[in-house]
Amino acid sequence: MASSSHNPVILLKRILSLTENSPLILCLDSMAQTSYRLIQEFIHQSKSKGNEYPVVYISFETVNKPPYCTQFIDATQMDFVHLVKQIISYLPAATATQAKKHMVIIDSLNYISTEHITRFLSEIASPHCTMIATYHKDIKDENHTVIPGWNSNYPGKLTLLQFMATTILDIDVMLASALDSEEADELLNEFRIPRGLNNDIFQLRLVNKRKSGRSLEYDFMINSKAHEYELSLNTKHEEEDGGNGLETPEMLQGLTTFNLGTSNKQKLAKDQVALPFLEAQSFGQGGAIVYEYEKDDDYDEEDPYEDPF
Repeated sequence: MASSSHNPVILLKRILSLTENSPLILCLDSMAQTSYRLIQEFIHQSKSKGNEYPVVYISFETVNKPPYCTQFIDATQMDFVHLVKQIISYLPAATATQAKKHMVIIDSLNYISTEHITRFLSEIASPHCTMIATYHKDIKDENHTVIPGWNSNYPGKLTLLQFMATTILDIDVMLASALDSEEADELLNEFRIPRGLNNDIFQLRLVNKRKSGRSLEYDFMINSKAHEYELSLNTKHEEEDGGNGLETPEMLQGLTTFNLGTSNKQKLAKDQVALPFLEAQSFGQGGAIVYEYEKDDDYDEEDPYEDPF
């Protein structure tokens, strides 16, 4: 869908309504702004598109069953093996051809150990379900390096999740003018909750991984009460990158005697270039770099030195 790739708001709406294919959607939240309102946007956008998917809700923290869920699983009373079996029993078989898409919501991945997180997600993954999982950023995973028999350089849980996720939604609070981010972080570290957090309006950074290997990144201001999404330029990430934001043609003027800018036609042609991609991107399978030959490619099958692989 070229139109959704070039229109960030349309892409976000397609992700929230599950129209855009994304097997694992990772929601990163914090104490200052939880993923509750973002999950509500998934339900709202799905219903507005006329798609009321069956919802399997896996609870590690939620006490009461949400009104929109079809099946509610209390994961605190189950071990890993029984939990996976219980979830799979509510989902259609992966080999089914005519099966309705299911929505699997996990309220917190922090309770699943680093040792089991990849196996847990890969066994649930199916062409007929989309997993929407929340991870709390302010809970540090400090025990991943002490797994017996594992390499000390094994990545942490958050790094694994960001690698596996096809879409990452990083939630950030929209602070009031009277409160700055440093002051809010200091209060939260002391478990002193300031006023004005967990608002209906919050910031969202979207990272969407395409099959070509590219990652689209956009910043939004979300109004969950009015269900409005506004594309914004997040200065926080620009400051973290040392002020190296997006280059504009005006920034390049006067630096050279030739044109360094690109026209809209050139940008469109650049986005449509087919790069080698990982064809086997589903869970539990290895990746294979694929190159598709064109009619203009000069390739001699009898010459072993021309093997591109």
